[in-house]
Amino acid sequence: MSTVTMTNLPSTEVRDIPVERIMEMIPHRPPFLMIDRVIEVVPDVSAVGLKNVTINEPFFAGHFPGHPIFPGVLMIEAMAQTSAVLVVQTLGEEAEGKLVYFMGIDEARFRKPVVPGDALYFHVYKERNRGAVWKFRAEAKVNGTRVADATFSAMIVDR
Repeated sequence: MSTVTMTNLPSTEVRDIPVERIMEMIPHRPPFLMIDRVIEVVPDVSAVGLKNVTINEPFFAGHFPGHPIFPGVLMIEAMAQTSAVLVVQTLGEEAEGKLVYFMGIDEARFRKPVVPGDALYFHVYKERNRGAVWKFRAEAKVNGTRVADATFSAMIVDR
């Protein structure tokens, strides 16, 4: 398996970006890094991120004691982090030293609870971009079943 770097970015599909590489691409760090790996990127089209939900997550102490549920807002954040990896992978060297900021979230729906032990997949699709502004559609799935979805926009900016 080869390592993806900013200087050898392929123009075609990329598979299996590990957490160490994700942390080179986006500034998030545990406990706020919400994706464990990105299993597929089609530059300028789509990406699939993965979060293995474990009982050790710090938010489960309060959400909810005795009935742990993965917070919906963190699913939205994980969708955004997956889309940020898509943006960086798409732009290559042009993305170095930049950040991807949320601008808006629309049509967010939470359909089923996500619990410890679930493998949570985030499927993000670029709808369009104009200059620094990008719009995405995303779904979160567990065992192939949609558990959440949303559309959102983001802007890529200098650090």
